[in-house]
Amino acid sequence: MIDLRIDGDVAHVVLNNPAKLNALDEAALRSLDAAYADAEAAGVRALVLRGEGRAFCAGRDISGVDPATDDVHGYLTGLLTPLLKRMARFPAPTFAAAHGACLGVGLGLLIATDVVYVADTAKVGSPFAALGATLDSGGHALFYQRLGAHRTLDLIYSGGLLSGEEAVRLGLFSRSLPAGEVQAAVGAAAVTAASGPTAAFVESKRIIALLREERAGLWEAIAAENLAQEALRDTADYREGFAAFQAKRPPEFTGR
Repeated sequence: MIDLRIDGDVAHVVLNNPAKLNALDEAALRSLDAAYADAEAAGVRALVLRGEGRAFCAGRDISGVDPATDDVHGYLTGLLTPLLKRMARFPAPTFAAAHGACLGVGLGLLIATDVVYVADTAKVGSPFAALGATLDSGGHALFYQRLGAHRTLDLIYSGGLLSGEEAVRLGLFSRSLPAGEVQAAVGAAAVTAASGPTAAFVESKRIIALLREERAGLWEAIAAENLAQEALRDTADYREGFAAFQAKRPPEFTGR
């Protein structure tokens, strides 16, 4: 079950199937995609993703799946990949609060989120060796980019898991906190971002995507920054930011 609540300028998307550690079947992926579409249509200025119960998301729900007839390619390519793209391109800052198991598809949801706070006791890695399967949902790219080939393959071959604290120390996510503090910290960060110049934040998000997805070099990134700055010059927030600075007062941004 996927819940969506909109509180002012912030959307809260909740994975709410704690009995299955928020594992996601095809219906849940469709519901999650719809929640993001509805949040986008509502024009929110930030979004928070979290999971109920003992885990953020333990991955794909494979209970009752017959490997002989399983359309795993359809699940991944037809449902999961479009969802991850929608999440990564959401037109506002996105935040995740993660605890417990963050595995498989659950790891992919975090990869597609802008800012990720994890409980220091969270579990991150590749448990697929026990299934005779391979890491998916973008895990290879994340681990290789941050950990290098040797550590990535060590995790995959061994099936070992990193704690949330280790994952942050190795550069996988934003911050690690005690489990009881993660949700409040993420909520506060989202509220702060939603009151900021969100049009400018979205430009930064696009530039990071250019660097990460298209391997842009220094001068390509600078050219993108130059174009973004020129586009922002015509926004109300840009004018407000300059006026507030010159008047020595706090700015009041609207996201426009």
